Amino acid sequence: MVESASDPHELFNGLPSRRLTLSNGDSLTVVQQGAQVVSWVSAGRERLYLSPCNGYDGHTPIRGGVPICFPQFNQRGSLPKHGFVRNLSWQMDDSSPCSEKEAQLTLRLAANADTQALWPASFELALHLHLQPGQLLITLALRNTGAELLSFTGALHTYLAVSDIATTQLVGLEGQAEWDAVADVHGHAESSLRFTGEFDRVYSAAPPALTLQDALGTLSIEQSSSFANTVVWNPGAQKGAALVDMPKEGYRDMLCVEAAQVMQPIVVKAGEAWLGWQRLSVL
Repeated sequence: MVESASDPHELFNGLPSRRLTLSNGDSLTVVQQGAQVVSWVSAGRERLYLSPCNGYDGHTPIRGGVPICFPQFNQRGSLPKHGFVRNLSWQMDDSSPCSEKEAQLTLRLAANADTQALWPASFELALHLHLQPGQLLITLALRNTGAELLSFTGALHTYLAVSDIATTQLVGLEGQAEWDAVADVHGHAESSLRFTGEFDRVYSAAPPALTLQDALGTLSIEQSSSFANTVVWNPGAQKGAALVDMPKEGYRDMLCVEAAQVMQPIVVKAGEAWLGWQRLSVL
Protein backbone atom coordinates (compact mmCIF):
# COMPACT_ATOMS: atom_id res chain seq x y z
CA MET A 1 0.00 0.00 0.00
CA VAL A 2 0.98 3.67 -0.25
CA GLU A 3 1.32 5.60 2.99
CA SER A 4 -1.14 8.39 3.57
CA ALA A 5 0.44 11.67 2.58
CA SER A 6 -2.43 14.08 3.19
CA ASP A 7 -1.72 15.07 6.80
CA PRO A 8 -1.34 18.89 6.66
CA HIS A 9 0.49 18.81 10.02
CA GLU A 10 3.33 16.56 8.86
CA LEU A 11 6.64 18.32 9.54
CA PHE A 12 10.19 17.93 8.27
CA ASN A 13 12.64 19.69 10.62
CA GLY A 14 9.76 21.94 11.64
CA LEU A 15 8.63 22.75 8.09
CA PRO A 16 5.25 21.69 6.65
CA SER A 17 5.92 18.73 4.38
CA ARG A 18 4.44 15.74 2.60
CA ARG A 19 5.83 12.19 2.40
CA LEU A 20 4.90 9.55 -0.15
CA THR A 21 5.92 5.92 0.33
CA LEU A 22 5.48 2.99 -2.05
CA SER A 23 4.98 -0.61 -1.00
CA ASN A 24 8.58 -1.48 -1.99
CA GLY A 25 9.94 1.08 0.48
CA ASP A 26 10.77 3.84 -2.01
CA SER A 27 9.81 7.22 -0.57
CA LEU A 28 9.72 10.92 -1.37
CA THR A 29 9.61 13.90 1.01
CA VAL A 30 8.87 17.44 -0.14
CA VAL A 31 8.59 20.59 1.96
CA GLN A 32 6.15 23.41 1.36
CA GLN A 33 8.97 25.97 1.34
CA GLY A 34 10.04 26.23 -2.29
CA ALA A 35 8.24 22.98 -3.21
CA GLN A 36 11.65 21.50 -2.48
CA VAL A 37 12.16 17.75 -2.60
CA VAL A 38 14.44 17.00 0.37
CA SER A 39 14.57 13.19 0.24
CA TRP A 40 14.22 10.41 -2.30
CA VAL A 41 14.94 6.94 -0.99
CA SER A 42 15.11 4.17 -3.59
CA ALA A 43 16.47 0.63 -3.42
CA GLY A 44 17.23 1.21 0.24
CA ARG A 45 19.49 4.21 -0.34
CA GLU A 46 19.04 7.97 0.02
CA ARG A 47 19.61 9.33 -3.48
CA LEU A 48 19.65 13.06 -2.70
CA TYR A 49 22.21 15.01 -0.70
CA LEU A 50 20.85 17.29 2.04
CA SER A 51 23.21 19.37 4.13
CA PRO A 52 22.99 18.71 7.89
CA CYS A 53 23.79 22.40 8.46
CA ASN A 54 20.50 23.86 7.22
CA GLY A 55 18.61 26.15 9.57
CA TYR A 56 15.02 25.40 8.44
CA ASP A 57 13.62 28.79 9.40
CA GLY A 58 11.06 28.79 6.59
CA HIS A 59 12.63 31.49 4.44
CA THR A 60 16.38 30.85 4.18
CA PRO A 61 17.32 28.69 1.14
CA ILE A 62 17.71 24.99 1.92
CA ARG A 63 20.96 23.49 0.64
CA GLY A 64 20.38 20.09 -0.90
CA GLY A 65 17.54 18.07 -2.34
CA VAL A 66 16.06 19.70 -5.44
CA PRO A 67 15.78 23.49 -5.14
CA ILE A 68 13.79 25.25 -7.86
CA CYS A 69 15.73 28.16 -9.34
CA PHE A 70 13.27 30.62 -10.92
CA PRO A 71 13.01 33.11 -12.57
CA GLN A 72 16.77 33.67 -12.51
CA PHE A 73 19.70 31.27 -12.59
CA ASN A 74 22.45 32.07 -10.09
CA GLN A 75 23.31 35.79 -10.08
CA ARG A 76 22.77 36.37 -13.80
CA GLY A 77 20.36 39.28 -13.26
CA SER A 78 19.09 41.73 -10.65
CA LEU A 79 17.04 39.28 -8.56
CA PRO A 80 18.26 37.41 -5.47
CA LYS A 81 20.57 34.49 -6.29
CA HIS A 82 18.62 31.72 -8.06
CA GLY A 83 15.44 33.80 -7.94
CA PHE A 84 12.88 33.82 -5.18
CA VAL A 85 10.47 30.89 -5.47
CA ARG A 86 12.70 28.54 -3.42
CA ASN A 87 12.08 30.78 -0.40
CA LEU A 88 8.28 30.99 -0.70
CA SER A 89 5.55 28.73 0.63
CA TRP A 90 3.81 26.75 -2.11
CA GLN A 91 0.31 25.28 -1.93
CA MET A 92 0.12 21.49 -1.80
CA ASP A 93 -2.72 19.81 -3.64
CA ASP A 94 -4.45 16.86 -2.02
CA SER A 95 -2.58 13.69 -2.94
CA SER A 96 -3.90 12.02 -6.08
CA PRO A 97 -5.21 8.46 -5.78
CA CYS A 98 -2.19 6.18 -5.66
CA SER A 99 -1.59 2.61 -6.63
CA GLU A 100 1.01 0.34 -5.09
CA LYS A 101 3.31 1.17 -8.01
CA GLU A 102 3.10 4.97 -8.13
CA ALA A 103 2.35 8.10 -6.15
CA GLN A 104 1.83 11.64 -7.40
CA LEU A 105 1.67 15.08 -5.84
CA THR A 106 1.45 18.64 -7.18
CA LEU A 107 2.51 21.89 -5.51
CA ARG A 108 1.51 25.32 -6.84
CA LEU A 109 2.58 28.94 -6.63
CA ALA A 110 0.94 31.98 -8.26
CA ALA A 111 2.21 35.54 -8.63
CA ASN A 112 1.16 37.85 -5.81
CA ALA A 113 2.04 41.27 -4.43
CA ASP A 114 5.25 39.96 -2.86
CA THR A 115 6.54 38.32 -6.06
CA GLN A 116 5.55 41.29 -8.21
CA ALA A 117 7.48 43.64 -5.95
CA LEU A 118 10.57 41.72 -7.10
CA TRP A 119 9.49 40.69 -10.60
CA PRO A 120 6.44 42.25 -12.29
CA ALA A 121 5.33 39.18 -14.28
CA SER A 122 2.03 37.40 -13.73
CA PHE A 123 2.46 33.64 -13.65
CA GLU A 124 1.33 30.32 -12.25
CA LEU A 125 3.85 27.59 -11.41
CA ALA A 126 3.16 23.93 -10.70
CA LEU A 127 5.62 21.27 -9.61
CA HIS A 128 4.44 17.75 -10.42
CA LEU A 129 6.12 14.86 -8.59
CA HIS A 130 5.71 11.30 -9.87
CA LEU A 131 7.23 8.51 -7.78
CA GLN A 132 7.57 4.97 -9.12
CA PRO A 133 9.74 2.05 -7.99
CA GLY A 134 13.32 3.07 -8.80
CA GLN A 135 12.28 6.31 -10.48
CA LEU A 136 11.45 9.94 -9.71
CA LEU A 137 10.06 12.34 -12.32
CA ILE A 138 10.06 16.06 -11.44
CA THR A 139 8.16 18.38 -13.79
CA LEU A 140 8.04 22.17 -13.52
CA ALA A 141 5.14 23.77 -15.41
CA LEU A 142 4.68 27.50 -16.01
CA ARG A 143 1.74 29.48 -17.36
CA ASN A 144 2.03 33.15 -18.29
CA THR A 145 -1.17 34.66 -16.89
CA GLY A 146 -0.24 38.22 -17.81
CA ALA A 147 -0.70 40.33 -20.93
CA GLU A 148 3.02 40.68 -21.72
CA LEU A 149 5.87 38.39 -22.73
CA LEU A 150 7.52 36.60 -19.82
CA SER A 151 11.19 35.55 -19.93
CA PHE A 152 13.15 33.58 -17.37
CA THR A 153 16.18 31.42 -16.64
CA GLY A 154 16.40 28.77 -13.95
CA ALA A 155 16.98 25.14 -13.05
CA LEU A 156 15.98 22.04 -11.19
CA HIS A 157 19.12 22.29 -9.03
CA THR A 158 19.39 18.61 -8.10
CA TYR A 159 21.89 17.59 -5.40
CA LEU A 160 22.67 13.90 -5.85
CA ALA A 161 24.18 11.81 -3.05
CA VAL A 162 27.42 10.01 -3.95
CA SER A 163 29.54 7.62 -1.90
CA ASP A 164 32.75 9.58 -2.58
CA ILE A 165 33.17 12.35 -5.14
CA ALA A 166 36.77 11.22 -5.77
CA THR A 167 35.57 7.92 -7.24
CA THR A 168 32.45 9.26 -8.96
CA GLN A 169 32.08 9.77 -12.70
CA LEU A 170 29.39 11.22 -14.95
CA VAL A 171 29.06 9.82 -18.47
CA GLY A 172 26.97 10.96 -21.43
CA LEU A 173 27.96 14.55 -22.21
CA GLU A 174 30.84 13.68 -24.54
CA GLY A 175 31.33 16.30 -27.26
CA GLN A 176 28.74 18.73 -25.89
CA ALA A 177 29.67 22.41 -25.73
CA GLU A 178 31.12 23.20 -22.31
CA TRP A 179 31.72 26.40 -20.37
CA ASP A 180 34.04 25.96 -17.39
CA ALA A 181 32.88 28.75 -15.08
CA VAL A 182 35.87 28.30 -12.72
CA ALA A 183 38.51 28.87 -15.41
CA ASP A 184 36.15 30.83 -17.74
CA VAL A 185 37.15 28.59 -20.63
CA HIS A 186 34.95 27.23 -23.42
CA GLY A 187 35.46 23.77 -24.91
CA HIS A 188 33.76 20.42 -25.29
CA ALA A 189 32.99 17.73 -22.75
CA GLU A 190 35.15 14.67 -22.34
CA SER A 191 33.65 11.17 -22.49
CA SER A 192 33.72 10.82 -18.69
CA LEU A 193 33.65 13.65 -16.17
CA ARG A 194 35.62 13.12 -12.96
CA PHE A 195 35.96 15.45 -10.00
CA THR A 196 39.25 16.34 -8.34
CA GLY A 197 38.58 19.92 -7.25
CA GLU A 198 36.05 22.73 -7.66
CA PHE A 199 33.88 21.85 -10.67
CA ASP A 200 31.34 24.31 -12.10
CA ARG A 201 30.45 23.79 -15.75
CA VAL A 202 27.53 24.52 -18.05
CA TYR A 203 26.88 22.14 -20.94
CA SER A 204 24.62 22.08 -23.94
CA ALA A 205 22.20 19.37 -22.88
CA ALA A 206 22.73 15.94 -24.43
CA PRO A 207 19.66 14.13 -25.84
CA PRO A 208 20.52 10.70 -24.34
CA ALA A 209 20.39 9.93 -20.64
CA LEU A 210 23.47 10.59 -18.51
CA THR A 211 24.76 7.97 -16.10
CA LEU A 212 26.17 8.81 -12.69
CA GLN A 213 28.40 6.06 -11.32
CA ASP A 214 29.80 5.80 -7.81
CA ALA A 215 31.05 2.90 -5.70
CA LEU A 216 27.51 1.89 -4.72
CA GLY A 217 25.72 1.90 -8.07
CA THR A 218 24.50 3.75 -11.14
CA LEU A 219 21.82 6.38 -11.64
CA SER A 220 20.30 7.44 -14.97
CA ILE A 221 19.59 11.16 -15.40
CA GLU A 222 17.33 12.46 -18.19
CA GLN A 223 15.90 15.88 -18.90
CA SER A 224 13.41 17.42 -21.31
CA SER A 225 14.67 19.21 -24.40
CA SER A 226 12.91 22.35 -23.11
CA PHE A 227 15.90 22.81 -20.80
CA ALA A 228 18.81 23.82 -23.05
CA ASN A 229 21.58 23.22 -20.52
CA THR A 230 22.92 20.74 -18.00
CA VAL A 231 24.89 22.20 -15.11
CA VAL A 232 27.37 20.02 -13.19
CA TRP A 233 28.68 21.41 -9.89
CA ASN A 234 30.75 20.39 -6.90
CA PRO A 235 32.35 23.08 -4.71
CA GLY A 236 35.53 21.13 -3.99
CA ALA A 237 37.38 21.20 -0.67
CA GLN A 238 38.33 24.90 -0.45
CA LYS A 239 35.04 26.43 -1.56
CA GLY A 240 33.05 23.75 0.25
CA ALA A 241 34.74 24.62 3.54
CA ALA A 242 33.72 28.27 3.07
CA LEU A 243 30.00 27.46 2.74
CA VAL A 244 28.40 28.14 6.13
CA ASP A 245 25.42 25.87 5.42
CA MET A 246 27.51 22.83 4.48
CA PRO A 247 29.94 20.64 6.50
CA LYS A 248 33.62 21.09 5.75
CA GLU A 249 33.80 17.64 4.11
CA GLY A 250 30.28 17.77 2.66
CA TYR A 251 31.57 18.22 -0.87
CA ARG A 252 32.71 14.59 -0.80
CA ASP A 253 29.11 13.38 -0.55
CA MET A 254 27.36 15.24 -3.37
CA LEU A 255 27.27 16.21 -7.01
CA CYS A 256 24.76 18.60 -8.56
CA VAL A 257 23.48 17.58 -12.00
CA GLU A 258 20.92 20.19 -12.98
CA ALA A 259 18.36 20.50 -15.75
CA ALA A 260 18.85 24.19 -16.47
CA GLN A 261 18.36 27.23 -18.66
CA VAL A 262 21.41 29.46 -18.20
CA MET A 263 22.62 31.36 -21.25
CA GLN A 264 19.48 32.14 -23.24
CA PRO A 265 16.22 33.02 -21.44
CA ILE A 266 13.05 31.10 -22.21
CA VAL A 267 10.31 33.37 -23.54
CA VAL A 268 6.64 32.55 -22.94
CA LYS A 269 3.93 34.53 -24.68
CA ALA A 270 0.88 35.89 -22.86
CA GLY A 271 -1.56 33.09 -22.08
CA GLU A 272 0.87 30.35 -23.13
CA ALA A 273 2.65 27.65 -21.13
CA TRP A 274 6.03 25.93 -20.78
CA LEU A 275 7.17 22.85 -18.93
CA GLY A 276 10.47 21.13 -18.25
CA TRP A 277 11.36 17.93 -16.44
CA GLN A 278 14.14 15.80 -14.99
CA ARG A 279 13.85 12.02 -14.55
CA LEU A 280 16.09 10.06 -12.16
CA SER A 281 16.17 6.26 -12.46
CA VAL A 282 18.08 3.65 -10.47
CA LEU A 283 19.89 1.20 -12.74
